[in-house]
Amino acid sequence: MAQYNLKKHIENARDKKAELVIKNARVVNVFTEEIEEGDVGIADGLILGIGDYDAARVIDAKGAYLCPGLIDAHLHIESSVAHPSRFCDAVLEKGTTTLICDPHEMANVCGARGIRYMLRETEDVPLNAYFMIPSCVPCTSFETSGFKLYARDMEEFLSHPRVLGLGEVMDSVAVVNCEETMLEKLALFEGGCMDGHAPLLGGDRLNAYVTAGPRTDHECGEYWEIKEKLGKGMYILLRLGSVCRGMDGIFRRIAEEKLPTRRLCFCTDDKHMEDIRVEGHMNYILRRAVSNGIDPIHAVQMATINSAEAHRLERIGAVSPGYKADLVLFDNLKDFNVLSVIVGGKPFVRGAEHSLQRMEGIYDSVRLAPRAPDCLQLRVNGKTPVLNAVDNELLTHLTMEEVPSKDGLFTPTGDLLKLALLERHHASGRIGLGIMRGFRIHNGAVASTVGHDSHNLVVAGDNDADMLKAVDLLEECGGGYVVVSGGVALAKLPLPIAGLMSDLSLNEMEERLRQLLDALRGIGEWSGESDPFIWLSFISLPVLPNVRLTDLGVFDVTKMQFVGKGDA
Repeated sequence: MAQYNLKKHIENARDKKAELVIKNARVVNVFTEEIEEGDVGIADGLILGIGDYDAARVIDAKGAYLCPGLIDAHLHIESSVAHPSRFCDAVLEKGTTTLICDPHEMANVCGARGIRYMLRETEDVPLNAYFMIPSCVPCTSFETSGFKLYARDMEEFLSHPRVLGLGEVMDSVAVVNCEETMLEKLALFEGGCMDGHAPLLGGDRLNAYVTAGPRTDHECGEYWEIKEKLGKGMYILLRLGSVCRGMDGIFRRIAEEKLPTRRLCFCTDDKHMEDIRVEGHMNYILRRAVSNGIDPIHAVQMATINSAEAHRLERIGAVSPGYKADLVLFDNLKDFNVLSVIVGGKPFVRGAEHSLQRMEGIYDSVRLAPRAPDCLQLRVNGKTPVLNAVDNELLTHLTMEEVPSKDGLFTPTGDLLKLALLERHHASGRIGLGIMRGFRIHNGAVASTVGHDSHNLVVAGDNDADMLKAVDLLEECGGGYVVVSGGVALAKLPLPIAGLMSDLSLNEMEERLRQLLDALRGIGEWSGESDPFIWLSFISLPVLPNVRLTDLGVFDVTKMQFVGKGDA
């Protein structure tokens, strides 16, 4: 926004001194829940009002619907695997003009330097990129991250104009049990915004959690969770990304029961760039919500003003006098196809690719210990823990089973794959081993250095040789994704920026992602809509129900203890 000049803005609004006018628009009023018709006047990046305006620059909406620019209420840019500036261009084309970013992926790999990098690389992008400072790096003590962040490490970000508060407070156990290091972080951001992360938490423990300060939650997979947390004053961020796809039933129930929606918001959390470019970003969530019965104007509120209010953003999220002129024109309020996007009073036009600059400590982040040929052998005896995937969700469940073996060693077969989690920050040599059921791989392996949230190297396959080859290839290229079969790389996407993001152009990166999916389809099978690469990246997150694998072993999240055996 141009430098704020109160007197000038008042005069512009009073005297109708518009620089740009959008004519013949159907304006969605998120306050009165009505559709207004009229001209929208804009000057110095601000909306003057809705009425009868003239200006030298005119956009004829031709009866299209004018909405506030869309807001993603919680996301990790890193999960798109695109450089931040390129990510911003891609979502702007889909009508998203404001992001509430949590850079805890970068922080887990690179510490405070990673947060500085994300702030720097979004400094000059055309949209509003706000940040929440990661609260749990690592998210628990049951895994090994690249860095640990304490309250003292966060202090430098408190005065940053684009920092809104404390990022998703994932370690609800530490909050409820009043662990000192967590209390220090909560106290540092007291009175500011705090995002929550409390799947399946309810009752007195939820009361304690809300008392601590978190005011949002994006982890509600059950309708009862939404109602209970709404009743305690929280904002609920309904998530629809590349893995969490099972939101239709919740949308329908909200519509059927006429649940009040003014404290409901939308977020993507984690969405691959290929999915963004093919199906959309926040406009895709709008489409899905309306198709399942959500009133279109309520859906627009959930994608705009609700999210702004949840994060205390003033003058963002409405087509109203004094609000920032971040606007999107849709062809209709059913399909939400984007006709035009305006940011800060200027029509968005994709320009040249942004130049990328290296920052010390961001590249060359993969540091693995030497590996013995037998390092992935998994000895079993009797019933063994198995991690079972749930279609279209990040949830897993634990079963104890007799598994196929030869000479006392697990032998992948049928729908059971071997999993390995290699610590990749400190070359400790730690490897967690496990067994998973969720998708099949025949004569091959898939591996990634994207492994939430500590981002160790995760590999799954049906034979050790291909799994080790996949590990070697990712070590050589500085991190990324790879699919291997018969000792040959079928497809690979290097992610040299912290082992999380690519420095390729969007078109090149999208082609590589498509090749990866095609290669995995050639040797594998999975059910549901979920992106298998993103799903695999969450197999190591020990705050999501119900069982995970870290570099320390198989972890039962419900009991907060390890089960089975891992190389710890």
